[in-house]
Amino acid sequence: MNARAAKPLNPLRWLGLPVLLCIGATVLFSATWRFFGLSLPEPVFALAPAFAWALIRPSILAPFAVLLMGTFMDAFWGGPRGLWSLSLLAAYGAVLVTRPIIMGQSRLIMWIWYSAACAVAMGMGYALILLSTGNLADPISVLWQYLASVALFPFADQLIERFEDADVRFR
Repeated sequence: MNARAAKPLNPLRWLGLPVLLCIGATVLFSATWRFFGLSLPEPVFALAPAFAWALIRPSILAPFAVLLMGTFMDAFWGGPRGLWSLSLLAAYGAVLVTRPIIMGQSRLIMWIWYSAACAVAMGMGYALILLSTGNLADPISVLWQYLASVALFPFADQLIERFEDADVRFR
């Protein structure tokens, strides 16, 4: 049997483990380490599984996991309640609606779609910050966070590759 063969869709494996990894990575990257005078970027790790889950299988559990990760990010970063939850759910919903178009595309095209999903999440977050505070967020910081988040596509791709054929009902 091939080592890269699809694994069955056990909710703890395809939802629980990525949630824990995203929470751990968020905490790890929040540390104030400096390299050559620069701090680590703060990518939105939750975007990778949110993108992958919308493509792997339409499920009732995935939006709740996205909501859980967004709620954690709101509490951890001290931002307005619902900021990241709504932003991540907007990206998840956009990918879910365009799922038939995205599935079966090359990795480069999927990376472009992932970049668009990141733009949806960042745009939603930018708009929510403007509405809640009345001030614009720093566009340079948002751009760096966007670019760092787009660089996480290989993790989303790995999650998709691992589980996309696991449920025969959606082939």
